[in-house]
Amino acid sequence: MTNKQAEYIDIVTADGAPTGKVALKDEAHQNGWYHNTIHLWLYTKHGEILLQQRSHKKSIFPLLWDVSASGHIDAGESIEAAAIRETHEELGLNLKPNQLTKIGIHKHMSLYNDGAIKDYEFHHVFLAKLTQDISTLIPQPEEVEAIKLVTIKSFLELLSKSETNSHFVTSNKDYYIFVLDAVQQKLGIKG
Repeated sequence: MTNKQAEYIDIVTADGAPTGKVALKDEAHQNGWYHNTIHLWLYTKHGEILLQQRSHKKSIFPLLWDVSASGHIDAGESIEAAAIRETHEELGLNLKPNQLTKIGIHKHMSLYNDGAIKDYEFHHVFLAKLTQDISTLIPQPEEVEAIKLVTIKSFLELLSKSETNSHFVTSNKDYYIFVLDAVQQKLGIKG
């Protein structure tokens, strides 16, 4: 078992309040214990969003396109530190706290593998401007199959066909719209 697989996370209540309890990530998923994660969406000044294709090795939604960087918040770690760490681990991108804009918290509840995985999370959602070419990013092979930039218009077109095109996680449609609206606000674009 690698160190990444044995990560400890803080357990929170169904309302997101700290419980003071710590558990292994796998244990939290087996028992349906709520915990915190980060989602970081990178966007360009031209209104493009960086999408990450989930590795073919992932047990949940392999090869689907999703958030630029995401991950669990380690036990005792701050939310912002986790956003910076996960972005560096998954994309090789070094961000500073003042580059992060928190846009909300998204409560997520899903069952996978016939209920063996109970994924009850609070996604702490951030935006950050991508100021370098994506060819300089270093995707982590265990997590990331590929990366690409898409315009907001292309994102919406792909999303509108997500029931049939195997591109996005279909159940996340409202969440994706929330993120796109926030990016458009940040860029001063009317939706």
